[in-house]
Amino acid sequence: MDSMEIDASLERKVCNADDLAPGQRKIVFIDGRVITLFNISGQLRAIDDACPHNGASLFAGRIEENVLRCPAHGLAFDLLTGCSPASRDLCLKTFPVRQVENDIVVALPDGHIQGHIQG
Repeated sequence: MDSMEIDASLERKVCNADDLAPGQRKIVFIDGRVITLFNISGQLRAIDDACPHNGASLFAGRIEENVLRCPAHGLAFDLLTGCSPASRDLCLKTFPVRQVENDIVVALPDGHIQGHIQG
């Protein structure tokens, strides 16, 4: 399988597309994981809700353009790449996410995926 393809058998419906309009975010729980979904100008992103620095929830972080700031310590993460603009070595745990008809689905492959996610 091409690395850009998502195995549909690993996908979970998490919400209706109407529940995640551009500019909105939503927290979901999948298989014991807390995942925050973002719709950044029509581009869907899904991240583990825990900051890689100290585990703080990222859901309430401030967003400027596509950069999310951790509310606990202000660390910045580019939601389009998953990584910190200051250090490409500091990345969020991200998950493939897409819209299928009127559903938003997230893929949970074995282990977590870091870096860029498809939208």
